[in-house]
Amino acid sequence: MTRSTLVFRYTAFAVIATIVNLACQRLVLLGGDTTLWFLAAMGAGTLAGLVVKYVLDKRWIFFDDTSGAAAQGQQFALYSLMGVVTTVVFWVTETTFWMIWGTDLAREIGAVIGLTIGYVTKYQLDRRFVFNRIAS
Repeated sequence: MTRSTLVFRYTAFAVIATIVNLACQRLVLLGGDTTLWFLAAMGAGTLAGLVVKYVLDKRWIFFDDTSGAAAQGQQFALYSLMGVVTTVVFWVTETTFWMIWGTDLAREIGAVIGLTIGYVTKYQLDRRFVFNRIAS
């Protein structure tokens, strides 16, 4: 795969996962606007975006053919672990924007900035530690 194709796909998949994440957050936030609802929204959005991004990356970025429930479970766990630090960056950025400006738009801008930083970092971690059987 060419570098430009890789960048296009990875960016498109990051956008798709971000939209899924933010849509899930909005759904949860329909329940209320307290801190507890906010935390629940961030958690649900993060999980939804993570699953979507894993499926897309595995198949279309890293062309990984790992099969079997145990092997895929381990791989997803490692993929998730690589996202812990990048998720903290995302959450801190999103929360900071929400706390400073207190609007949904500001929160979502913070989320997009945090997710962008996180996805760039995560690609490098995934390539090196999760999908390292495949030359990418």
